[in-house]
Amino acid sequence: MPQLKTRLTIQEFLEMPETDVSYELIRGEAVPKMSPKLFHSRVTGALYSLLNQWCHGKGEVNPEWAIALKRNGEDWVPVPDLTYISYERLPAEMMEDEACPVPPELVIEIISQGQTFGQMTEKATDYLAAGVLRVWVVDPQARSMTVFYPDAPPKTYRKDTLIIDSLFEGLELTPQQVFGEARLPDKKG
Repeated sequence: MPQLKTRLTIQEFLEMPETDVSYELIRGEAVPKMSPKLFHSRVTGALYSLLNQWCHGKGEVNPEWAIALKRNGEDWVPVPDLTYISYERLPAEMMEDEACPVPPELVIEIISQGQTFGQMTEKATDYLAAGVLRVWVVDPQARSMTVFYPDAPPKTYRKDTLIIDSLFEGLELTPQQVFGEARLPDKKG
């Protein structure tokens, strides 16, 4: 008799043993995340460094932190490249080693080789519907950063265009600053 495939509950997913591979819970399945390459890793590090300097005392920025959310009424546990959450949403005293239990203010996804902007746009829309307030989709190839809002169309930033958002008081950065900090080679063409 054939074995019927069962869907993982959020509890079963969160209790899976840790491995070298990061997984996301999507439609009841543990789906492995794409393995980051050098440029992706450098951009992650640059953004972490810049955001971590800014958010001291306001909140925290974390790489690869799972978030317990809902998508289309189902449990969804994405693992964004970076997450910023204020101490207003999640007190600093929260010291449980678990998935982020509330939607953060900011999720950052960096497009890897093999991923498309369209796929990241769909994911950004899902994050916003789940209560995340901003989503940044970073494209190292195009040297752009697109900010998604719950109540306005997305806006793409390039070169030295300043990204300023009242949600992140005092944070000012440009794509040029991020990609420079990441030490990406000059684009050809």
